[in-house]
Amino acid sequence: MFEAVGYKNYRTYFEIVHHCLKKEGVFLLHTIGVDQSTTSTDPWVEKYIFPNGMMPSSKQITGAIEGLFKIDDWHNFGPDYDKTIMCWHSNFTKHYQSLKHNYDQRFYRMWTYWLLLSAASFRSRSNHLWQILLSQPGSKNFNSAFR
Repeated sequence: MFEAVGYKNYRTYFEIVHHCLKKEGVFLLHTIGVDQSTTSTDPWVEKYIFPNGMMPSSKQITGAIEGLFKIDDWHNFGPDYDKTIMCWHSNFTKHYQSLKHNYDQRFYRMWTYWLLLSAASFRSRSNHLWQILLSQPGSKNFNSAFR
């Protein structure tokens, strides 16, 4: 859900997480991310797919956590997510006949386009699927987070 937070709220989001996390606790942020920082979203995606959505950059995330967390691990699952989205696309197109009484061809075309565009963005490495493991500064629990 971090993609729905918005760049203006990143720091506040992490301050709340920091406040709620136990001293020896760890936090896993799972988010789609991009290489370049931005403060806007593609107008088509904004209107039809993900209103008010925004994918953070690594710079925006690290800036927002500065002084609050230590990064224990940062993994990119983007190449695997391409495969996941292509499975969604396959399932969607395969089962659309059972849905079409509720959704018109425009809906079908938009979601087919969106799924293929999304898969391509991960395949080309312009989008990433990050899992970032964070801990409180001074936490002695770093090693146990990986057991």
